[in-house]
Formats: sequence, C-alpha cells, structure tokens
Amino acid sequence: MAAAGLFLNFLLTYIMLTKQLSPQQFFTITILFVVARIIDAVLDPIMGNILDATHSRFGKFKPWIVTGVIGTGIIVIASFANQWQGWTYIIAFAILYLLFNIFFTMNDIAYWGMLPSLTSNSDDRNQLTSLTSLMAGVGAFLTNILVPIGTVGNNALGGSTVTGYAWISIIFVALMFFTQGLTVFGVTEDKTIQAQQATSKRTKVSFRSIIGVLRENDQATWNAVMLFIYMIVSNLSSTVISIYLYFSFGYSGTWNFVFTILGQIAGAVIFATFASISKHFTRKRLIQIATVMAGGGYVLLLLAGLFLPNSLATTKAWLLSVINVLPSVGNGIFYLILIINIANSVEYNEWKVGIRNEGIIFSVRPFVTKLGMAAGQFIAMMIYLVTGILGTTNQISKLESDQARGVISAAAKESGIANLIAQVPLGQDNFLLALVTLIPAIGIGITYWIYSRKIIVDEKFYDHMLADLEVRRQAAAQKVAQQ
Repeated sequence: MAAAGLFLNFLLTYIMLTKQLSPQQFFTITILFVVARIIDAVLDPIMGNILDATHSRFGKFKPWIVTGVIGTGIIVIASFANQWQGWTYIIAFAILYLLFNIFFTMNDIAYWGMLPSLTSNSDDRNQLTSLTSLMAGVGAFLTNILVPIGTVGNNALGGSTVTGYAWISIIFVALMFFTQGLTVFGVTEDKTIQAQQATSKRTKVSFRSIIGVLRENDQATWNAVMLFIYMIVSNLSSTVISIYLYFSFGYSGTWNFVFTILGQIAGAVIFATFASISKHFTRKRLIQIATVMAGGGYVLLLLAGLFLPNSLATTKAWLLSVINVLPSVGNGIFYLILIINIANSVEYNEWKVGIRNEGIIFSVRPFVTKLGMAAGQFIAMMIYLVTGILGTTNQISKLESDQARGVISAAAKESGIANLIAQVPLGQDNFLLALVTLIPAIGIGITYWIYSRKIIVDEKFYDHMLADLEVRRQAAAQKVAQQ
C-alpha cells in the first residue's frame, strides 16, 4: 500500500517540486492525469472478468498478484527516480502512468479478490478483512509520515527532494515485494471454496452493466454522485494543502507531517469507533453532524489562515493542524455512510427490480472513486495554474535539480528556496487557501443537500425492505413447492 500510496497521492507533489514545466506542458500533464484515471476506472471491471476466467496450477489469484506487483514496483521506481524534464518527462509520464494503472489493477483486484477464497467462516472472514484493512491503513499511515519528512528540507534522503523521492520509492517498493511475497508463498486458498468458484455461474461486469444498474437504482445512483463529490473534496484536501503549508510555514516536511497525521489519527478513531457510534445515532443525524464538522472545519481553516498574522507562524500552524481534525472526522463519517448506503443498494435493487446485482453494484465504488479522483486532480492542477504557483515551483525544481547534480551546495539551495518563498505574495497564499477550503466546503454542502432530499433508504426503510423481501421469498418457495 505504501508504494501505491506514494504514486497515487504524492506524484503530483513530486512533479511540482522536481520538474520544470511550462504552463502548456503542465496542462498536458493535467489532461493525462484525467485520461489515465478514467482508463483506470474502466480497467477494473475488465480485470475482474479476466480474473474470473483464470485457471492455472498456481490458482486464480497468485499469478496476477505476482505479475502485478513486479510491474507496479518497476514503474513506481522509474516514476520517482529519474532526471527527465520538459516534453521528455511528459512522454515518459504518459507511458508510466498507463502501465501503472494496468499492473496495479492486476495486483489490487487479485489481492482483494483472494480474500473470500481463504475461508467461508463468517468470523474468520471478518477478522481477515479487518486485518487486511488495518495493514493497508498502516501502509497509508507510514506513507504520510515518511514522505513529507524524507523528501523535503534538511531531512531529505540524499540531501535533496530529487534524491529523497528516489530513495523513498526504492524503500517502499522493497517493502511491497516483501509483504506481497508473504501472501504469495505463505497463504493457501481453501480447496472447497476453489471448487465452488470453478463451477459457480458469474455475471460479467462491464461499463454498460454499471450504467444500466444506475439507471434503474436511484439510490445507488445518488450515492455514487455523492461519492464522486466526496472524492473531489478528499483529493483537494490532501494535495493542494501541502503546497500552501510549504509556502506559508517553510520548506520542510514538519508541518505537512503534523497537519496530515493529526487528521489521519482522528479519521482512524472514527473508523474504529463507528460501529459503536452508529448504535446511538441514525445515519441521517450522523450526516448532519458530519456536514457541520467538515463544512465548518473548512471555513475555520480559511478564517485562521486569513486572519492570524504570519508573525505567529508556529501558533498558526498548530491551530490549522488542530482545526483539520474537524473535516477529517466529518469526511470519515461521510465516507463510511456512503459505503454502507451503496451496500444497502443491493437489497434495494432486489426489492425494486427483483435482482440483487451485487457484483455490479459493488463495482460502482471503485469505478466512481477513480472518476472522482480524476476530477479532483484536474481541479487541483487548475488551481496551481490559476494561482500562479507553477512559476515558483518551477524555480524550486531547478534549485533541487542543480543541488542533486552537484551544481550548487545544499546551503545555496536552501537559501534560494527560502528567498523564493519569501517573495510569494501574501495574496497568492490566501487565494490558494481560499480555493482549497471553499471548494470542499461547497462540495460538502451539495452532498448534504443530495442526501437529505434523495436518499430514502434509512434504517427503518431498510428493515421494511428486508421484511418484504423475506415475504416474497417465502411466497416464491411455496409456489415452487406446489408445482
């Protein structure tokens, strides 16, 4: 997860701080980001169908896990350990990003798809799923700790951002090879389940089938729309804010680390306690609470950033980091409820049209997630262009590259970057902060508006559906028995 997280979450920051691109080249990268994400979304159902058709002496999943992890590892290192600039880098980026989508989709779909084949015991399956999700969370947590600290400022591995990202990519890929090797060589699938999978009939998942279900299932559709907006909000919150922190509080990973970790810890607490919390509050009430926390948190971030003077830099940075806990918790609640609602859309589909379509409905989440991330990255990169940040980051990139090649000393680089950041107009910083807080706040508001007016499957309605479906099943069973 750490290697994939590095590529998915930090590639844009890496480009901003190590590549010198003209506005035209940067816009080209923006389009490539979006196109690659859309291709990635389409690849998921295709890979799922290929996986279903796979039969080998090594099993259904392990060949794809191995192929995917090797390809992903090579691509991650090549993406972060290079000296390409300009159009040469853009061509390489297009090829590498496409290949990453292909190989990581192979690995990811096969890895998570293998879980149900390990055991049919409900308790064991829950423990496996929880443990796997926990380890994925640990990987994401380590990524957000090590990348800001190990790539920028005095603590950068190798002395510069260029070498820092290269070393981090090598370390993360080595860790990925080790952990996935444990899965390949240490995990054995249940033979009984393998036999059942070989003979069971499957429904092929396609882009057309996803659209068809969304047309018939209004609850799945509106939850997909809300998840799309959520991913835009989440993407902006985790990418653009890092540049603001660098420009406002100095070119080091310290405040990025503090800001991110406090938010992640708060989000992890919500994930761990949500089951208990949901026993005391309805989902509608939780959505209201989440809206106030997330929307209010973004507004408070903006106000603190605008009105606290830079002379109180440390106090201001700590306050922003603490305030970030509010949208982190609110967004975490939002995400969990949307995932629950999408799962509940399976029974709603059966209740409304008579078919469950689990595979198609569950494929909506990764499909919409990737489309939302594409839109979020597009908006983030447009923000960089509109605010004029690209001009400053290009100069930082040149200093980083010069220091990595030994043209200038580390001290000269640090002095040069400090001077560049000092010359950034306060209005530019504030404009960047306004965009990265107001756009998410508006997105959260729109999401709540949709939820309050379009979502009808609450706890009571869900229980009603289950009871009604049970009556229908009993009636159908009696009809069959009488024939």
